[in-house]
Amino acid sequence: MQKFLIIQTAFIGDVVLATGLVEKLHQHFPGAQIDFLVRKGNEGLLQGHPFLHEVLVWNKKQQKLLNWWRMLRTIRARRYDKVINVQRFAATGLLTAFSRGKETIGFDKNPFSWLFSTRIQHRISQGENTLHEIERNNELVKHFTGDRVAKPRLYPSAADEVTVKELVRKPFITIAPASVWYTKQFPADQWIRFINRVPPQYTIYLLGAPADKPLAAVIMQQASHPAMVNLCGQLSFLQSAALMKRATMNYVNDSAPMHFASAVNAPVTAVYCSTLPAFGFGPLSDQSFIVQKEEPLYCRPCGLHGRKECPEGHFKCAFDIREEQLLRTMQAV
Repeated sequence: MQKFLIIQTAFIGDVVLATGLVEKLHQHFPGAQIDFLVRKGNEGLLQGHPFLHEVLVWNKKQQKLLNWWRMLRTIRARRYDKVINVQRFAATGLLTAFSRGKETIGFDKNPFSWLFSTRIQHRISQGENTLHEIERNNELVKHFTGDRVAKPRLYPSAADEVTVKELVRKPFITIAPASVWYTKQFPADQWIRFINRVPPQYTIYLLGAPADKPLAAVIMQQASHPAMVNLCGQLSFLQSAALMKRATMNYVNDSAPMHFASAVNAPVTAVYCSTLPAFGFGPLSDQSFIVQKEEPLYCRPCGLHGRKECPEGHFKCAFDIREEQLLRTMQAV
C-alpha cells in the first residue's frame, strides 16, 4: 500500500486549494493511505474527509519548536512513500527533508529544497498566461500522476447539512465581508450600498470568523435591508460551505470563503480590490463571477498579497467598484 503525506500548514484558503491533490492521488491510487498535515485551527476543514486516512495537526502558536520536533518524529515513524510539500517555508522544508520519505517533493523556492529528492519550479502567472494555484500544486505530482488537474473539494457531512437546514428554506445570499488584509477587503460602506439594493425577498447571511462579528454588526446596523442575519463565528468551516452550496449567490473577497465556494461548486462573486485574479487564486465554481474596478488603475496591483493600508491613501481599487456590478451577477444565475 502506497503512503502519501501532503504538507500545507499555511492559511485556510491554501489548505482548501491543496485538497485538489487529495482528489488526484485518490483517483490514481484508490487504495493508498493519504495523510494531510495542517496547522492547528485548520483541521476542521478536513473533518470526515472520505479519502484521508489521518489529519496531522501541528500547533505552531504554542511551543512551536517542541511541537515541530514531535511532528518530525511522528512523520519519520510513518515511513511515507512520498512526502509532498505544498509550502515554501523553512520549517516545513526541514520536515520534508528529514521525513525519511522515499521521495520528498517540493517547490524550488523552499529554502531547503536542495535537500528534496524532487524539486519543482514554482511559477507565478505572467501576463495573459494565468496559472492557477491548483495548477501550480499539480506540478508537484504530475510526474507520477499525469497532467490532468483535479479541483479542490470539501466534504460537509450530513450533520453539517442538518445544521443549516432551517437557514435554506427561503431564497438567500451570503456575504463574507472580511479579509485578513485591509486592501483585499471590500469596504463596509460599499457592502452596505450593495445590500440596500438587494431585493427584499432574499435573506442575507453574513459569514465569517468570530473576529468578524463586529464588522458584520456594523453592516447590519447601517444597512436598511429587512432580512439580515449575522452568522459570524456561529458556523464551522464545513457548515459554512454547506450553506454556501445552497445560496443563490455568495459574495466574497479574495479570501478563504471564495475557496470554500470553489470546493463545493457554489455560485460565487469574488470582489477584487488590490489584487488580481491573474495571480492564480481565482474562483473555480461553474458559476463564477469576478467584480473589480472596470478601468485600469496606475497603482493596481500594489503587491501579490494584501496590505494593511492603501499605499496611495485613496483605495480607489475598492471605492470605484459600483454596486451595480455586484447586483448584475445575482441576476445572471
